[in-house]
Amino acid sequence: MLINSYSNLIECGTDEVGRGCLAGPVTAAAVILPKDFKNKELTDSKKLSKKKREFLRKIIIEEAIDYSVIHVDVKTIDKINILNASILAMNKAIASLRKKPEFIIVDGNKFYTKNKIPYKCIVKGDLKYMNIAAASILAKTSRDDLMTFLSIKNSHYNWIKNNGYPTKEHKNAIIKYGITEHHRKSFKLF
Repeated sequence: MLINSYSNLIECGTDEVGRGCLAGPVTAAAVILPKDFKNKELTDSKKLSKKKREFLRKIIIEEAIDYSVIHVDVKTIDKINILNASILAMNKAIASLRKKPEFIIVDGNKFYTKNKIPYKCIVKGDLKYMNIAAASILAKTSRDDLMTFLSIKNSHYNWIKNNGYPTKEHKNAIIKYGITEHHRKSFKLF
């Protein structure tokens, strides 16, 4: 079972999704959970079925003290690179919280910020801390929803199924139909 939080301060967990995609934004979420929050099913979004993620998303939204989800678009990704775009997304998600955190825990090993809030990077944090796992679920479900919407006008790429990740089908569609405004031009696309 995951640990509720890393510190006794007002703490937010943050995580991002979509770094390895060929198309679509990188999406980050920041979540502040109550200190007494418990949920045995909460874990890294990649370990959950779509149905379970949607179920947990509702619980997180209802029970979180605060949360925020931010998309950073492909133009920004192409301009500043995917790592910097991911960190920008997490910083924007944190800054968008109405409740100011006193401490931040970040999934992964790279993060920087201009704000004065102390933070700690935690490798595989979405498998260790509930607030990071909650952030991973909100980021994943929000990005998946956006890719489903974008797929309506870009059905050749099957983003409903692959969410912009580099599947064989997606790469073959790029070769056959070319790229869209939603593809990351700074990435090797096929």
